[in-house]
Amino acid sequence: MRVGVPTEIKNNEYRVGLTPAAVAELTGAGHQVAVQSGAGLGVDFADAAYAAAGATILSGAAEVFAAADMIVKVKEPQPSEVAMLRSDHLLFTYLHLAADKPQAEGLMASGATCIAYETVTAPDGTLPLLKPMSEVAGRMSVQCGAHYLEKHQGGRGVLLGGVPGVEPGRVVILGGGVAGVNAAQMAVGLRADVTIFDISHRRLAELDMVFGNQIRTAFASSAAIAEAVRGADLVIGAVLVPGAAAPKLVTRAMIQSMRPGAVVVDIAIDQGGCFETSHATTHEDPVFVVDGVIHYCVANMPGAVARTSTIALGNATLPYVMKLANLGAEAAMAADAHLAAGLNVAGGKITHAAVAEALGLPFG
Repeated sequence: MRVGVPTEIKNNEYRVGLTPAAVAELTGAGHQVAVQSGAGLGVDFADAAYAAAGATILSGAAEVFAAADMIVKVKEPQPSEVAMLRSDHLLFTYLHLAADKPQAEGLMASGATCIAYETVTAPDGTLPLLKPMSEVAGRMSVQCGAHYLEKHQGGRGVLLGGVPGVEPGRVVILGGGVAGVNAAQMAVGLRADVTIFDISHRRLAELDMVFGNQIRTAFASSAAIAEAVRGADLVIGAVLVPGAAAPKLVTRAMIQSMRPGAVVVDIAIDQGGCFETSHATTHEDPVFVVDGVIHYCVANMPGAVARTSTIALGNATLPYVMKLANLGAEAAMAADAHLAAGLNVAGGKITHAAVAEALGLPFG
């Protein structure tokens, strides 16, 4: 198969779809790989490294798209990239369509087969291609939240870990999945006062076993969330409904109840966000203030630590890329129902039920 790797063009996105090591695996198996010149420079992978792995280096995205059967990316295609997709293309990347109807309609119009990393499943029900970036985003959320709590950033001037004689900052984490657990690990490491909310009693019990008395766990009722948010210094939204829009767990009224200079970080912003006051931001302009509360809602958080993120994502995606390249999309999905769960768009139709419902479009 002919595999294409274009340079990512989303705002301040430095990750790349394949590492040179992944390219070597593909070319070693007899596949052709075309990489856009400079695609890996943001993570210190020079064109020469890709060439040494057997890739052909092409000057522009148009040449890469024209030369490829399968396009491997990191972030959802931007409008100029959607315009280059053909009906015979296989697109393998993050899509997050539930919060992006224009992109969904563009992909439908292209006729391309589009498999989304974030809805590929594993036998245990987890999301193996979302997991590495959820780990990164979860850990980053505390790092970013701590930064914006600093007074000169407009925050309350609170040190999350406190010091002897001064109480630590209060961190509320909504969602006990991969992102939430990684956020908790970082917050606990900083000695913050941490509470994790979830709707699954089983998950709360598991979290209690993992963290013991280092955290508090709570069932995610609206009343309990409202009370916790009111007194929080940092609230991290880490809820996920695979393929669907994120539920709005924190209302405008809850935000208004918070103290001026408190911070919220919405990891779920790719799926529309779980704060009623959220809207997507960029690394270039990452925060905004609503009712005195700082909102950090960057839609590609892991792009800030691009090298770590690229390698972690590549480790997870390579087996699937190889399967798709070796068998072709149809045979690969027929052989692996969990890979088939990643199919979001094909033949001009939305092929994932949760995505179709979120967008109000027919499910094909």
